[in-house]
Amino acid sequence: MCGRYAASADVDQLVEEFEIDEVTEAPEAPSWNLAPTDPVPAVVERLPKDAEPDAVAVRKLVQLRWGLVPSWSKDARGGARMINARFETVDTKPAYRKAFASRRCLLPADGYYEWYTQEGSKKKQPYFIHRGDGDLLVMAGIYEFWRDDSLPAGDPGAWVTSCSIITTSATDALGRIHDRMPMIIRREAWDAWLDPRQTDPDTARSLLGVTDAELLEAYAVGPAVGNVRADGPELVMQLPEAGA
Repeated sequence: MCGRYAASADVDQLVEEFEIDEVTEAPEAPSWNLAPTDPVPAVVERLPKDAEPDAVAVRKLVQLRWGLVPSWSKDARGGARMINARFETVDTKPAYRKAFASRRCLLPADGYYEWYTQEGSKKKQPYFIHRGDGDLLVMAGIYEFWRDDSLPAGDPGAWVTSCSIITTSATDALGRIHDRMPMIIRREAWDAWLDPRQTDPDTARSLLGVTDAELLEAYAVGPAVGNVRADGPELVMQLPEAGA
């Protein structure tokens, strides 16, 4: 999966869709061009501090920095390279395994972008990939906390909460564009995926899925999405087909 996606749902829609208990950090604005290190909307569940055994987890709408920074990292710079966690190794790779066990999240998206190079050409054509029925693409994510020891404890920037999207091999329909695609969590599995008390990696793996190929649509869009400063709904507008 390439490093751009669109997430334009507003707070009210997200609160209703995911039955949010608490809006901790609302998305600042809709975006049609999220890039590595950008804050992205996410749904998490957290237990209260010093929670009793029967305490109920709180479902929160938060913002996470896209690009996971492991808790043991010396600095946050490497996070930009860790926007995706491969399904094949997410439960064993040191950077991801602890987060996969107990810090899982949902990352709602309109869709995502991939760049396709036609055979015999050096030009890369961006495509927008989304659900054809208009529903949100609810991507499977993991998140981690990192402490910047160079800052005092009371500094609001001392903690960075970051995330990665779990990816897998693309379905045949999309494999011609790119060989990887985001994994998703189906609605009936949201509760189990978010549950912080569920720490068995095998159980977590069983909750992951892919969007059925027939539900996905991909179409060519303009080159403006290649500029990280570009944003707006025009980025996801379909290019006219040749000869149309």
